[in-house]
Amino acid sequence: MKFISLFFLLAIILLVNIISASGTSRVSSYRPVADTLIKQDTIKNKKPPKGKKSSATSAKKTTAVNDTTKKGQGDLESEVHAVAEDSTVYVGNIVYLYGKARVTYVDFELDADYIRWDKKNHLLFARGSIDPKTKQYINRPISKQKNEDAVESDSLVFNYETKKGKLTNPNTKQQENYITHGQVKVLNDKEAAVRNIIFTTCNKPDPDFGIVITKGIAEKKQIISGPAYLEIEGIPIPIGIPFGFFPKQDTRTSGVIIPSLGEDPRLGFYLRNFGYYLGLSDYASLTSTGTYYTNGSYEINSVLEYFDRYKYSGNLSLSYGAHNYGLPGDPFARDFNITWSHSQNPNSNPGSTFSASVNAGTSSFARNDPSLVGFNLQTLTQNTLRSSISYGKTWSGLGTPNLTVSLSHSQDLTAKTVTLELPTFNFSIATISPFDSKTRVTDAKWYQKITIGYNVTGTNKITAVPESELFQSATFTKKMQNGLQHQIPIGLSLNVFKYFQFNTSINYTEDWYFQSISKHYARADSLVTDTVPGFKRVGQYTLSAGFSTKLYGLLTFKSGTLMAIRHVMTPNISFSYRPDYSSLDYNFNRSIVSNATIPYPVVYQRYSIFDNSIYNGPQGGKQAGLNFSLDNSLEAKLRPKSNDTSQTPRKVWILQDLSLSTFYNFAADSFKLSAISFSGHTAFLHDHLNITFGGSLNPYETKISDSISNNQVQRYARSIDRYTFQDGRLPMLTSFNFSASASLNPATFHPHPTVQPVGNTLQSINPQQASKLALINSDPTAYVDFNVPYNVTLNYSYTYSNNVTSTSNTNTLAISGDVNLTSKWKVQYTTNVDLRVRQISSATSFSIYRDLHCWDLAMTWLPFGYYKSYNVTLRVKSAILQDLKLSKRSDYTSNQYFTP
Repeated sequence: MKFISLFFLLAIILLVNIISASGTSRVSSYRPVADTLIKQDTIKNKKPPKGKKSSATSAKKTTAVNDTTKKGQGDLESEVHAVAEDSTVYVGNIVYLYGKARVTYVDFELDADYIRWDKKNHLLFARGSIDPKTKQYINRPISKQKNEDAVESDSLVFNYETKKGKLTNPNTKQQENYITHGQVKVLNDKEAAVRNIIFTTCNKPDPDFGIVITKGIAEKKQIISGPAYLEIEGIPIPIGIPFGFFPKQDTRTSGVIIPSLGEDPRLGFYLRNFGYYLGLSDYASLTSTGTYYTNGSYEINSVLEYFDRYKYSGNLSLSYGAHNYGLPGDPFARDFNITWSHSQNPNSNPGSTFSASVNAGTSSFARNDPSLVGFNLQTLTQNTLRSSISYGKTWSGLGTPNLTVSLSHSQDLTAKTVTLELPTFNFSIATISPFDSKTRVTDAKWYQKITIGYNVTGTNKITAVPESELFQSATFTKKMQNGLQHQIPIGLSLNVFKYFQFNTSINYTEDWYFQSISKHYARADSLVTDTVPGFKRVGQYTLSAGFSTKLYGLLTFKSGTLMAIRHVMTPNISFSYRPDYSSLDYNFNRSIVSNATIPYPVVYQRYSIFDNSIYNGPQGGKQAGLNFSLDNSLEAKLRPKSNDTSQTPRKVWILQDLSLSTFYNFAADSFKLSAISFSGHTAFLHDHLNITFGGSLNPYETKISDSISNNQVQRYARSIDRYTFQDGRLPMLTSFNFSASASLNPATFHPHPTVQPVGNTLQSINPQQASKLALINSDPTAYVDFNVPYNVTLNYSYTYSNNVTSTSNTNTLAISGDVNLTSKWKVQYTTNVDLRVRQISSATSFSIYRDLHCWDLAMTWLPFGYYKSYNVTLRVKSAILQDLKLSKRSDYTSNQYFTP
């Protein structure tokens, strides 16, 4: 196995060297110019007379000649128009045109360095010329008819009446396809016979690769070929087909997808990704593929792609697989997956939106389907799947009413549970001022600043149901919860005492439920919870009022680079009130008592009939206290550099945000002060380095005690109602987090002014560009940007937790990026390092890319861990010939067979 892998890699390297050395030792397929001219010039006088170099000729004055001919019996007469920049010579019925010659007839156009026009036989012969300095063949004939693409050739003979002709070494482009080399005999304006032409997607004069069609018929939309074979760097490859057809049209073309052969160590030999591509229209296509393994396993995948430039775009993928990784006769593991992505052009239907992002399936799909997932480490290691389909509608009018309806899905792949919301809707009206007048021209009075809004949310939800029970009828009839929540916010904002902002609000919330719960103790004193159908409603409210202002501090410097430092503080203090919704005075709170039986004591419990419901009902005891928060920011102003022509001071953030907050509850009987939380954020290097931190402080003293459990002494901590500052100590740090992220590339250190994008956008791209974009979205490795020489992304994360008796922390660094070794070689990498234990994560991968002009060489390597594997692929860049590739891989599912 090691020998085979080594042989394959050596073959890949050899092929890369051959392709990268393109042009150095090429066996050209072009025929000599003289030979082509002799074979195609049918006029007896093959030696053209030399034009006399008059003064007009030396001045590059264009000479023109016209001739009138009939298109056919009974047809109107049409004029042949011929011009030449150098000279024009007449010999009987033959006209010789020299130097940028051009002939047009009806819808036919011909440009060449030399054209011979036989008026009597209606023949045109054209060729290029040899540059005396470079000895290169230049100014080749270019012919064009009707709306077809232009064709360049070494030489041609064409009868402009019968539409018949011959071309040698033609070269034409149609979308991503190139047809070059060989000979073409034009039979009429719809068909042509071809011989030894090359069908390729490489734009070089001598293409790096191509399919050589020895004989065939070229029609308007396709080439029907006889024997054809693959040629790479002029070397024929012993891979051929007896017959076939090749599309050459602007619309989508249906066709068979050629499979690949190989062996999986656990599933056996396979025929992978054979199927059919169906071009439904210019806006949609369907690709259906399948894979079959010799042990009976199989996979099926269908992908629908659709795109309308000014309306929408999206793709829908359905996958199903049955695999047997065990012994013969074991049951198959059956998996499925569905993905759907849809986006709408916001200008297509103003006022309404529709979007979809669906990713759902069995939890084992990513691990069991090697052909569809490949080596996408993110897919293999993901723990959750999420989906969302939403529709939104906005109306003009009072309050700008807005409606949003959505379906959502969340799947825990580890616990194998699914949460569904089918559907959730939200209807809202923006806040309005009911006491204000539309015709008011004076300052608003205080009551005219009162605002009121409305919001209602409805939900049907199934929470954490096992995958195996998802499609059972009892799941939707007994486990689905539903309800409505209405919210009415009323607010007032005033400026008082010139520098203070006064805000007060009343928020009323009312929940409507269509089921509740009832608890009771059974005879064996086991707790039983019943679901009670029926409509229930409950309301709750909160009140708040507070003041906020801004305080500015400025420190200036007379010399040096630093001009000033500005400090902005934003204190906010408010009072809030909430009733005690845990009291038994409310009818939704209940109490139950167990039967008194010896030797078991009586058990007492309080609960709410809305526990574990969608909105959980009113929660918590009475609150009447002060909220306090303080926001800070620090900004520096720097003097301009001496070489700065604008002489404009620069502003640099030192600290963008530092916040402190806490709450003091006067209504509580103890522990009235809540934990003190803090957070901060700042950025440097033009926002390329971002730093975020936060944490929590416990203001109370903590007492540590010992207990004995299982014959072991265990320590536990409990807070006591005494502040730490009473004992002369600072609050204890209970949690802290710090993260820093940086993206380093040439733009980090040499930023350029913001430039508005020029060119195509998602709303204006054509179908061909949309097809390429869809390919990149489905396979990100299909696009590698060599224009960025290097890019490094660093993400550092540190967390600390202290529960007094013990502490814990994490310290990790994630590194990813890419670097250009040369203009054609790029290396990508990603890894995670646990700095606490000094260990590299198994989720480490390396990718190497080699740009081979019209080919791509991609190598991906996961060196260690459960997902260790490698993948080497040499493929054509063009989306049309994506199946033309050579690959070697070792799946992570066969680690015991892995040989590095």
